[in-house]
Amino acid sequence: MRLVNTRYVQEGSVLARPVINSSGRVLLQSGVRVTASYINRLILMGYDVLFIQDDRLEDVEFHLAITSQTREVAYKTIKNVSSYIESGLEGSLVVANVRSSVQHMINDLLFSTDILGNLSEIQGYDDYTYHHSVNTTIIALILGIASGYSEQKLIELGMGVLMHDIGKIKIPERILNKKTPLTEEEFGEIKRHTINGFDILRKNNDFSLLSAHIAFQHQEKWNGAGYPRGLKGSEIHEYGRLAAVADVYEALTSKRVYRKAMETNDAYEYIISQGNIHFEPRILEVFKKNISVYPTGSGIVLSNNQRGNVVKQNRAFPNRPFVRVFYENEQPLQIPIDYNLADYPSLMIIAVDNR
Repeated sequence: MRLVNTRYVQEGSVLARPVINSSGRVLLQSGVRVTASYINRLILMGYDVLFIQDDRLEDVEFHLAITSQTREVAYKTIKNVSSYIESGLEGSLVVANVRSSVQHMINDLLFSTDILGNLSEIQGYDDYTYHHSVNTTIIALILGIASGYSEQKLIELGMGVLMHDIGKIKIPERILNKKTPLTEEEFGEIKRHTINGFDILRKNNDFSLLSAHIAFQHQEKWNGAGYPRGLKGSEIHEYGRLAAVADVYEALTSKRVYRKAMETNDAYEYIISQGNIHFEPRILEVFKKNISVYPTGSGIVLSNNQRGNVVKQNRAFPNRPFVRVFYENEQPLQIPIDYNLADYPSLMIIAVDNR
């Protein structure tokens, strides 16, 4: 299978993975041959890319970081928590459900055979907060596992990150989804989501105070320029410092109604550039070694003008994956060529091209 920009998907192509909305409902099942009307509808719904079957990549193993079932449970957990808050029951959250959801995510990640491959599902426009919260939790847990966290610390981290944006429920939708620049007053409202979230979570005795501090501190910056308190360096709890990296990376690589998603390689480079500014350098070292720059299945262009797809991650060198090329100077090759880019230091990926 390969990742294809929806605008380049040809009528009659076969879906390699189902298209699922934020409620876990399957919109189109894998194996479906897409029609022109399906393609146009998915574009309108904001689905920018699809996984398409490709006989040339039949041998490529593709794994998601967590199962679809685990992701669906996580979505439902966030929605249920949101419903409780909207009903005025914010001090009576079913914390056990949050813990169970995070435990499932941890188990999936610990038993994953390709934790680098694909961190998130294909996303449309609907319910960004749910997608963002789940994907950010996956990234944070990967960083926590790589940092040697105990199971208890992973649960505390995961519960806090899954709920890190819950305070946004008290912010008007017109501000959250505004397409034009925010006024100073509106940005002040946005900044209050950290305080709102902390206040909600700490009302629940079964919710760890350290987990609640993730909602409070995930917008703080290593250099002290963040909010709500302008904490600096080690004044920010380690969970907050780690969550900040996961939060920004996921936000950059997700699209919103008011902007396009950044390519994963560009987001990766931005995150790395923010060492000692936005992020703690130690956590960035973990990030560099454990987050893939180019997801499995994504289309790439090499510096020798060959084009193909990522077929496998390279655990030792996340920015130098295994690739298979099918075109040279846009002419089809008679026989595809496989490269382990770690063995070809002069050969660089110069562009992402999901055609």
